[in-house]
Parts: sequence; C-alpha cells; structure tokens
Amino acid sequence: MELVEKDIAERLEAATALLERTLSWIEERQSALTGDVERISATVEAGRREAELAQKLADTERELAEFKAADAQTTLNPLRRTVPAATTEMLAKHGVGEGPVDVRTLDAALSGLSLEQRIAVKSQLLRAGAIA
Repeated sequence: MELVEKDIAERLEAATALLERTLSWIEERQSALTGDVERISATVEAGRREAELAQKLADTERELAEFKAADAQTTLNPLRRTVPAATTEMLAKHGVGEGPVDVRTLDAALSGLSLEQRIAVKSQLLRAGAIA
C-alpha cells in the first residue's frame, strides 16, 4: 500500500508541476494578448483623432477663406466716409460730383491749388474711397 501511495504522490507532484507550467504559459499568453488588444484600441483611437484633426483643419481653412473673401470685399468696397464740405464745394465748382472721381478730371479741378493742398484733397478723397 505504501508503494501505491508513493506512486500516487509522485503522479500528483508531476501533474501539479505540469499544471503550474501550463498556468504560467496561459498567463504569458494572456498578457501578450492583452498587449495586442491595447495596441489595437490605441490605433483605433489615433485614427479617430486624426479624423477629428482633419475636420478641424478643413473647418479652419474654410473660415480663413471666408475671412479673406470678406476682407477683400471690404478692401474693394470701403465703408462710405464723408469728405469735408469745403472739399466737396470746391470739387462741385469744377464739375466733379458724387461718386468715384477720375484722376485726370481731379487733377484738372485741383490745378489752381498749391501742391500741399492738392495732396490733402487727394488723401481725403482716397480715404473716402472716392478716387477711381
């Protein structure tokens, strides 16, 4: 009977050792699989982040294009500014009326003024957006 018990004990020890090695192998595989899953989910999240950033970039580029278009319109059509009454009266005497003024017509109308006065009148008209 002692021999049978010894045989059973040896077989139990061998089975225990085999189970420990198997458990160790399973734990190693599980940690490797968990690492793979973490890398996959990180890759998916990075893909989503790239898509979000690409959308934000497209939105920003669109807003920039709209801003540039609005800025170009403002530059081409400045807000109406008034010209001093004395300048308007002097131009009206020479036949220059409302709206954009041709530079040649303006030069003819300003021929009687000094150089400084002509520069002042032209700068006023330029600021008002009246010079074509």
